[in-house]
Amino acid sequence: MRKTSSRLLTLLSLLQTPRDWSGSELAQRLDVTARTVRRDVDRLRELGYPIRALKGPAGGYRLAAGTHLPPLLFDDAQAIALTVALQTAASEGTPLADDAARTLATLRQVLPPRLRQRVDLVQATAVRPSDSGAQAPVDGQTLADISRAVRAGEELRFDYVQDPGALTGQPRRVEPHHLVIWHGRWYLVAWDLDRADWRTFRADRIRPRTPAGPRFTPRALPGGDVSDFVTGRFRGTDGTTTAWPCRGEVILRRPAAEVAAFAGDAVVEPVAADRCRLTLGSWSWTGLAAAIARFDADIEAVTPPELAAAFARIATRFATAAEGGTGRP
Repeated sequence: MRKTSSRLLTLLSLLQTPRDWSGSELAQRLDVTARTVRRDVDRLRELGYPIRALKGPAGGYRLAAGTHLPPLLFDDAQAIALTVALQTAASEGTPLADDAARTLATLRQVLPPRLRQRVDLVQATAVRPSDSGAQAPVDGQTLADISRAVRAGEELRFDYVQDPGALTGQPRRVEPHHLVIWHGRWYLVAWDLDRADWRTFRADRIRPRTPAGPRFTPRALPGGDVSDFVTGRFRGTDGTTTAWPCRGEVILRRPAAEVAAFAGDAVVEPVAADRCRLTLGSWSWTGLAAAIARFDADIEAVTPPELAAAFARIATRFATAAEGGTGRP
C-alpha cells in the first residue's frame, strides 16, 4: 500500500476529473479498502476540499465548487499549459495582464525544481496586430456584467459608443446570448430588440447600464452554432452558413507552392509546373478581385462572370489613378 500522502494526491487527482466516482471504483484504483477511501476523503475535507457524498446503492463522491480556494493539484502537462496561458495573458496588455503576471510568479514559486526548469524553457509572447494600440482594451467589469446577463438570461441595456474612449453612446436593448472572441477581440452576440435582428457588438464599446432588464426566453441562434454564426456574419452572410457570399476561381501563372504559402483558407491546386488553380471567397466581388491581385501573377482564366466584371472595374479605376495621379502629392 502506498503512503498516505501519495495516496491522497492520487485520490485528489481522480476526484478533479469531471465525473462521479463510486467508493468501489476509488478503492480499486487506489488498491485499498472502501473504509480507507472514506478516511482519505475525510482527510481531504479537513484540508478544505469540498467533496460531496452521493446517494445511491453504491454511493459515491464528487469534488464540488467551494467557497474557499483549497490547494490545487496539477500534473506536469497542466502546469506547463497553465504557464503558457498566463504568459500570454500577461503580455497582451489587457486589464488582466497585471493579475496574470502576479499569478504566474506565484505559480513558479511553488513548482518543484525539475518542473520549474521545464516551465522556464517555455517562453510565449502574444503579438497583437499592429493597429491594436489604437484599440481600447475591454474593462474586466464590463466582461463580468455581460457574462452575468448571458448566464441569467436577462435583457442587457447599454450605451454603444463609436469611440472606445467615450463614456456615452447610442442606447441599445438586447437579449444577450454569447460572449465570444474573434481575432483577439471580444464580441457580444445578441438579439437586438429595437431592430428585431441578430447583431454582434464589440465589447470594448459597450457601457452597461443598471439595472438589467427582465428575463427572456432564449431564441434559437441561426444555424445553431455560435462559431459558424460569427464566422458567417463577418464574411457577410446571415450567419446560417460560413461560406463566403462571393466565391470565384482563377488560373494563376505561378507555381502552386508559391501561392499556397499565402493563400489562407483558399484552395490551391497545381495545374502545371508553373500554373495553379486558385479558388477562394470574399465578402464582395471587388474584394475578391483585389485579394487575387495581391499574388502578382498573370491570370489566364476567370470564373464566374461577376469576378471578371470586378477585375474590369478595378482595372479602370487603377488606370484612371495612374493617368491622373502622376506628379501629384
